[in-house]
Order: sequence, then structure tokens, then C-alpha cells
Amino acid sequence: MNIVVFIKQVPDNTKLKPEQLGEAGIPREGVEMMVNPFDEYALETALRLKEAGGEGSKVSIISLGSGSAKDVVKKAIAAGGDEAFLLTDPVFLEGDNTATALALANAAKTLVPDHHMLLFGQTSLDDGTSQTGPKVAELLEYPSLTACKNAEITGESTLKIMRETERGVEFHEMTLPGVICMMKCDYELRTANIKGVMKANKTQIPVKTPADLGLSSEQVGANASTTTLTRLWQRPEKSAGIKVEEADPTVAVEQLLGFLKTQKVL
Repeated sequence: MNIVVFIKQVPDNTKLKPEQLGEAGIPREGVEMMVNPFDEYALETALRLKEAGGEGSKVSIISLGSGSAKDVVKKAIAAGGDEAFLLTDPVFLEGDNTATALALANAAKTLVPDHHMLLFGQTSLDDGTSQTGPKVAELLEYPSLTACKNAEITGESTLKIMRETERGVEFHEMTLPGVICMMKCDYELRTANIKGVMKANKTQIPVKTPADLGLSSEQVGANASTTTLTRLWQRPEKSAGIKVEEADPTVAVEQLLGFLKTQKVL
């Protein structure tokens, strides 16, 4: 069972300041970076599937980003990944999810041609579109499922997948190859041990350009993007609500009804 996990390095949004946002979007320089949290669950799911797949199974890591993304790739190797590739070239950058999906689809076909499944995080903290994984599936003509919470091997080429949606929990069977996008799962993420860290330090991370993937500079990055970010801002903080603290329930209901009428809800 050969599994590909796509890992993205994103800014730590808990440490971003409102003044750092603007027409240029979320800054990449001068801010702390981290592994996209949903991608961590995609990696953990892949490692569990690798263990269930038995001897001969492997997990390959692919990341598109700047040279600093090598740090998150190394962490994925330390956690249990077997090999990794870094797609780094100035023309890759500033691409929307359509341009990025084409690069990632070609990377999967070119770098890990014998793959059985592709795992993504459900969404990324920087753009939050949740579209890259499904678009890769469309380009490769694979089945795909989003909002996944768990995946189990049920046969040589089938998976049982649990999804969690606003309508409740769903179970599906997928015929491989396929694409699944992972939500935050109910199981804990593993931590790297000393052996894993030593392996990561020794592992060579090949750097790939568009040409290595059979693509021209016009097919990736900003050159191939069909959407443009014009402005990004934080939502204003919510004001404090109104509390009905009257001890007498009859009076409390009257106060609540009076407020709803002033808001023209009733």
C-alpha cells in the first residue's frame, strides 16, 4: 500500500496581528510558521494505514512551498514517513488552488507513480478553501471524499471511510486509487522518537521544479491562477451579549420578548 500525503507549511495564525493582513494576503515573511494542523491528521491516518497494510507499504510526503518548508517535511519523516519531495521554485508560489492542484496532481503521477491513495488535510489555515484535494482528484479522475474522520483498509483496493457532516456520521466504501481529505480525528497524533529524528536528519529531500513534473512555468503559480486575492481582513470582535438575569421567570420572559420585538425578530 503506497500512500502519498500532502503537507503544507502555513503561518501560525494565532500569532498574526490585524495590521499584518491586507491586499497581499497572509504574510509569509517575518512570521512563525507551522505544519497545517489538518495535514497532521492526514499524516497520522496515512501512518495507520501503512501499519495496517503490512510489509511493503510506504508513506511518501509531498510539499509545495519555499525552502523553509523542508522543516515540516523533516517532521513528517521523523513521525514515520518513508520519503519526501519538496516542490520549490519561485514560479510555484502565489498560485491559487487550481494552479496548485495541477502541480500536486503531476507530482503524484511523476514522483510516486505506483501510489494507491492520496491524503490531504480538509483545509489549510491560510486560505481555507478546502478545494485543493478535490481538484487533484478531478484532474486524476479519482473518487474523493471530504470531511473524513477515519479510514480503514477493507480489501486489496478498498477503504471504509467515516465522514462527519452537518447531517451526522456517514460510512462509505472507496475503490482505490482515491483521494481523502481529513478532518481533525478522534485519535491522538504520534510524536517523533529519537530514531525517527535521526532518520529525518539523514534523509535527503529532493527538490523538484515544474520541469521535473512535466509542467511549464505558465501552468503553475500566479501565471496559471484563475482567481485573485484582493483583500484579506479579520472579522471584528463580537460585542458582549445581553443577559436576562431576572429571577422571576415570568418577568424574564417578558424582558426577552420585549428585546426580540425591538430587534424586529417578533
